[in-house]
Amino acid sequence: MTDLVACLSSGEKSRAHVAKLIEGQDWKKIFLVTDEHGMRNFKPAKEADFIVVDFQKPVFQLIENIRNGLHGKIYDFEVALNLVSGNGKEHMAILSALLKLGIGVRLVAVTKEGIKEL
Repeated sequence: MTDLVACLSSGEKSRAHVAKLIEGQDWKKIFLVTDEHGMRNFKPAKEADFIVVDFQKPVFQLIENIRNGLHGKIYDFEVALNLVSGNGKEHMAILSALLKLGIGVRLVAVTKEGIKEL
């Protein structure tokens, strides 16, 4: 088992994809990077740690907020990362925060055949 880090934006299809991702595998820990709206309106089927940020902030501030939210919570060398939800700025901030923490990533997505590493 590995930890999952996923971007969670406000789109209904995005939330459905993240829900399937959470339910589709046994994750050690689940971290959802989202805003206040996402935290209030998304009820994951499994226990998840919400990293709540303001996506309107500049990218460098987002990176720092995400890094601080994940610091000391991930103990493996890599995580499964899903960036289907969100936009480029959010994706860059999450990826940068993980790399600054020294954590490698394996990109994962939900497919018709289940969860696959890309």
